[in-house]
Amino acid sequence: MKWLLVALLVIFLALGTFLLSPSPIDSRGWQAPEPPALEGPLAPNTLLREADLLAKGQVTGPEDVALDERGRVYTGTLDGKLVRVGKGGQLDVLAETGGRPLGMAFDQYDRLLVADAQRGLLSVDVDGSVRVLTREARGQPFGFTDDVSIAPDGRVYFTDASIRFGYQDSMLDLLDMRPSGRLLRWTPHRGRAEVLVSNLNFANGVSVAPDGSYLLVSETWKYRILKYNIVGPKAGQVEVLADNLPGFPDNLDIDGQERVWVAFPLLRDHRIDSMHRWPWLKDLVAKLPEVLRPQPKPYGFVAVLDREGRFLASLHDPGGRHLQGLTSVTPHGGFLYFGSLHNDRIGRLPVSAVPGLNEVTDEF
Repeated sequence: MKWLLVALLVIFLALGTFLLSPSPIDSRGWQAPEPPALEGPLAPNTLLREADLLAKGQVTGPEDVALDERGRVYTGTLDGKLVRVGKGGQLDVLAETGGRPLGMAFDQYDRLLVADAQRGLLSVDVDGSVRVLTREARGQPFGFTDDVSIAPDGRVYFTDASIRFGYQDSMLDLLDMRPSGRLLRWTPHRGRAEVLVSNLNFANGVSVAPDGSYLLVSETWKYRILKYNIVGPKAGQVEVLADNLPGFPDNLDIDGQERVWVAFPLLRDHRIDSMHRWPWLKDLVAKLPEVLRPQPKPYGFVAVLDREGRFLASLHDPGGRHLQGLTSVTPHGGFLYFGSLHNDRIGRLPVSAVPGLNEVTDEF
């Protein structure tokens, strides 16, 4: 009996400590819309399992992919390296950023611009030298530099996912639902970043249209894609291109036919959607060790939309046996390249394998 009383006392003290300890967030309630059904263009299939696998077992967390003019594949890894995948599958290390490289794109001078979650917006020359272009805007340091896209005029658009939570704490930002993400622009001759849009719920993937007239940005926690008008009568205005998406949109890319390719690392989770209605519950969940928080089911999912935000097709890998947790899809030279924070590989699939679509003929 004595051991039982001691056990109950320990449990009581532990529970009291847990309930009375401060939460790392002060969450806001939100009513998530009912998710769309996975039917029609969104119907599950196994198209992603047809993808070739590049650098399998040699890369950890290749979140994004960029290709140079010679069609060589570059990516960033969990340990801060920028690597190039050779024709024989071998890896060449271009540089080490000292942070966590995420989104990347080549500019007109063959420099690789990198959104490094921890170090800011970087420029990497062909010899591997790394230069920090900017680390702050309006006096506010970047909290989570996420993705980058370059306009035809050379101006650089990029995202700061959250100024409140860093790379290791994205789940806290999701539970918190207090928007602090930013869409930014860096102009080479000015040498500083300006804020175009603020207070986004995790500003994630960004892609400038081929003609430079607009860009798209993923607002991940709100399940939507926003359109920012760069020129024209609506310049500076923000519109919603696609809302109530079936998953968390990550990096996206606009191809030469203005089709929008979107990677979704996770499908919608009814537990998360339901939890958003009760801030007090989210505050408690945020105090739990990560292993005790709701864990997502592995799944591979990419969708393609037209310029009006209507779904054209989708690519799936139910169970994520071949490709899962995809964070980027990059169209280039008739192929799609898939990156992921959690895979140890890069996927490659011909656009012609997607039913009902013509091959992309434009180079990027």
